Order: sequence, then structure tokens, then C-alpha cells
Amino acid sequence: MEPVNDFFMYVLLCKDGSLYTGFSTNVERRFRQHQEGKGAKYTRSHYPEKILFKQRFTNEHDALSAEYHFKQLTRQQKIHYLIDQGVQVL
Repeated sequence: MEPVNDFFMYVLLCKDGSLYTGFSTNVERRFRQHQEGKGAKYTRSHYPEKILFKQRFTNEHDALSAEYHFKQLTRQQKIHYLIDQGVQVL
């Protein structure tokens, strides 16, 4: 098994307009898991429609830290952050 070199903090847009933030080494695989109801409890009741944003990190600690800090933001702050990153939100 190859060592994991990339870690990601990602943001999903859910069908109800809410945002879900997570961590993974493979965002596309994790997104499919969320859509299949095998992901986080939140995404079982808030169907994820698309990957809005993903940010790559070279170590797990930094990716988890980014996820934690993003989750502490208000919705408005999250939207401003995403717009600043060039993401077309909503």
C-alpha cells in the first residue's frame, strides 16, 4: 500500500443549500460515500449535491486543523471565504 501524500479539507453543497465540511485523502470517493448514505450522519439527511471546494495539504494535522477552523465560522464567513478562494457559491 502506498503512503498517503495528500490530505484534503473539502466543502460540499447540500440539496437544502447547507454546507458540509469534511476531511479526506480522496475527496471524490468520500463524496460518493456521502451520496450513498455511507458518509457522515449530517449528509444522510442533507443530500450532498456537489463538491464546492477542496484544499490540499501535505499532512493530516494541517488538513484537520483547516477543517476545524472552517467549521467554527458562521455561514456568512464561510461563504465569504469560499468567494475569496474563487468559488462560485449559490
